Amino acid sequence: MSQEANTYDDASAQTVELGNRLADDETVNPGEIADGLLAGAIQYWLYSRQPCGDPGCEDCATLCTADRRLDELLTIVRELAETSEYYHSPHDHGVGRA
Repeated sequence: MSQEANTYDDASAQTVELGNRLADDETVNPGEIADGLLAGAIQYWLYSRQPCGDPGCEDCATLCTADRRLDELLTIVRELAETSEYYHSPHDHGVGRA
């Protein structure tokens, strides 16, 4: 496994573990925990994708504006959500019953 994949998996696992630890307090709403974790993740993602300041930098070209960064973030979020084991729920409206 590459270092990059290992780092990705580790960050993801630690985020889930943090959410579970915070949810140990039964008085806390899990949705509020999830929203807070998501807000922090978005802040960090946007911070980590800031362009370097060189207008000719090819590495930064695809993320050189706020709108381009948001488009990339939304693409990633959609892909992650659609591949999640929790994307579909048996309680979703419109789910067929056999």
